[in-house]
Formats: sequence, C-alpha cells, structure tokens
Amino acid sequence: MPGNTLGEALKITTFGESHGSALGVVVDGCPPGIPLSEEDFLEPLSRRRPGSYLFSSPRQEEDRVELLSGVFEGLTTGCPIALIVRNRDQRSEHYETLREIFRPGHADITYFQKFGIRDHRGGGRASSRETVARVAAGVIAGRILEPLGVKVKAYTVELAGIRAREWDLGFAEQNPMRCPDREALVKMEAALKKAYGERDSVGGIVELRAENIPPGLGEPVFDKLEADLGKAILSVGAVKAVEFGAGFEATRLLGSQNNDPILNRPGVKALDPVYASNNSGGILGGISNGDTIVIRVGIKPIPSIGKPQKTVDINGTATELILKGRFDVCAIPRILPVLEAMVLVVIADHVLRQRRIR
Repeated sequence: MPGNTLGEALKITTFGESHGSALGVVVDGCPPGIPLSEEDFLEPLSRRRPGSYLFSSPRQEEDRVELLSGVFEGLTTGCPIALIVRNRDQRSEHYETLREIFRPGHADITYFQKFGIRDHRGGGRASSRETVARVAAGVIAGRILEPLGVKVKAYTVELAGIRAREWDLGFAEQNPMRCPDREALVKMEAALKKAYGERDSVGGIVELRAENIPPGLGEPVFDKLEADLGKAILSVGAVKAVEFGAGFEATRLLGSQNNDPILNRPGVKALDPVYASNNSGGILGGISNGDTIVIRVGIKPIPSIGKPQKTVDINGTATELILKGRFDVCAIPRILPVLEAMVLVVIADHVLRQRRIR
C-alpha cells in the first residue's frame, strides 16, 4: 500500500496492523557508528503504551523492540534498520460487531471505500496502535540529532476546552499529561473522568517545542520545513489541525507586530542573530532560523465511544452502534511521544539533507 514511507535522506517505512502479529518500521539512511540498543526504546514506548494513564485503554502490551538488522555490536552499520514490536494482548473478538458496521468518526468507512476490503479488528492499519512504529523511528532520529543537542518536547495546553494558563515546565515534566499548569491539570483529569462516566471522549491541543535547531534546515518551495513537519504531524490519525508560531493569531496582527525583530548577540561581530519575539515559530521562508520551533496541534476526540451512534453497514442499511471494548477517553497523553517522534524524524531528515549542501 503506498503512502507508508516518509522522508528523503532519512526514510522511514512503517508496517503492521493493530491485531496482526507485529508492527514495525524500516529506517533507511541512518549514518553508521551511532550507539543503539533495544533498551533505548523502552522509555519512549512506555509513554505511548496502552494502560499507561488514567482512563486510557486497558490493553496490556509489553511494547518491546526487537532489532532485526542495521545494528552490529551496539552500533548502527549504515544499512537499513528493521525492527518490530509484537502484539501480545489483542482481543479481536471485541471487534466482531464491526465486521460489517462502520464507526462514525473513524477511518473504517474510508478504508472500505478506498480498498473494498478492511481489517475490522481494532481498525487495522488505521488504529492508533500503528504509532508504536513511529515512536520507535523517533528514537533512532533522536540518536542522530543527539550531538547537536536537539530537544523536542510536547505539552498539553488544552483538553476538553480547559486551557493551561500557567507555564511551569518543571511541573510539566512531573506529570504524565505534561501539563504545565497545576490548576488546569486537576480540571483536565476531572473532565476525563466525566467523559469516561458518560461513555464519551474528548479532544485537546498539544504544543511542541523543538530547541537547539540549527539554522538553514528546510528546502525552498515544496519541501519547506513547515510543509514537511505539517505533513508528518497531520499523518497521525487523531490530528486535525496544525499551526506554527503565532499561527492563526498572526492574521489578527499588523506586520509591525508580527515581524520578529532581529538582533545580534552583544559583543559578537559575526552573524549570530537572536530574535526579540518568536511569532515565526522558528521558521522563515520554510527554513529554520535557529530559534525554538513552536507548533500547536489540534487533537480530535477518540471516535470509539460507548454512546449509541447512528451509522450504516456495508450494504448501506441504517443501524445503531453501541461499542463495547477497550478504548481511550482521549488521545492525550499517549499521543505526546508520537508527535515528538514525528518532529524528530523530520528534523533528522533535514539535517542529513543539509549536510549534502554545506
């Protein structure tokens, strides 16, 4: 099936379904000599793993990576890195009612319209389970970027309409939601509990911050850094919106307000600019300017809910669907490491592309 590969200098190809034997990724273009072991994947995958947070799916998966190729004696060889994560707790019987019925808000119907066949077990390829391969790819990208000091962090800034007003990154690192506001976190958790009790789901907004990004990343015109980041982030199933820097707020500003004043560092004669503000989100003309890249991502509510919903079957017959199974109430916080991984993969790809030029 086309459309499963991302990147140009660093290519990742994911494969596998929610209830298949395993999911995996092939990473091609990773430079040789980078330390990499199966243990490097444990912490990032544990953050994405089901059952890791309040009201997330109780599906229990080890999510342990098996490195199949591209690593020898703890170092990457420069050859394609192939890895898999085995499925061990899939319960396909929970999805038997969906064999001929489509879930509203889900890709069930569009996969069937496109291919004329679909894997109804857990959503198949359209399941959030697919993102385990993305997180694994992000680990490899992160190791490529490590010498540059690149850091990518995702934070929950809104959930169920409750917006974070404070920005305490120290506190954000201490809670699984990565919410930087203590008061907002309490309200968010209450909203999750309420939605769970009502057999419903909620959405939210995630902010990504990528620091220590070298200037000059991104290609003119069609491979702008924003374009590639936007594509990678929007390829994540629950994502419905992306904005950079001031985003839509920039449409309400004057040019004199939106432009970020360019300053040189005191005492430095060479070009080493800093910016008085960051409405650009760290990208100008599709090319990184060396400032922090700031991205906000809109996450829709999980479509699999326990409330009765109107739908149709594969014959077009109207029916009512009441789901029973193991589902998240919200894609947040499990989507945070997925979004971080997508940013890391794109940045690593463009770092390797830039090395060809400079």
